[in-house]
Amino acid sequence: MKYICLGYPENMDDLSESDREAMLEECLSFNGELLKNGHSDARFVGGEALQPANTAVTVSWKDGKVAVTDGPYVETKEGLGGILVLEARDLNHAIQLMSQHPAVKYGRTFEIRPVADMAMIIESARRRRKET
Repeated sequence: MKYICLGYPENMDDLSESDREAMLEECLSFNGELLKNGHSDARFVGGEALQPANTAVTVSWKDGKVAVTDGPYVETKEGLGGILVLEARDLNHAIQLMSQHPAVKYGRTFEIRPVADMAMIIESARRRRKET
């Protein structure tokens, strides 16, 4: 099953430049091991770091038309720093793997969410349309 791991870089500003560089090297190494399928029953599918929240725009529907506003949709103390897509046996396995991610010891928090099966959702919507 695939899981999206959302990384929140709490306290990253408190790290020295050398600690940030060390963390980045450790994270790249860890992700590389998962990418090479270093865990026989898990796989790093992909991931990206995000630019700061102040570079974001939000697109929504308001009063019958598209509205574009500067900044992230949600105002939070912690901004989303990046995503990692992980393939694991189950949620417990995903938790086990992400708890070993080097960024955790440097203060990054990960939210782990199962990926919705879009093929199943689309097929279900098609069936509902045919029934009406």
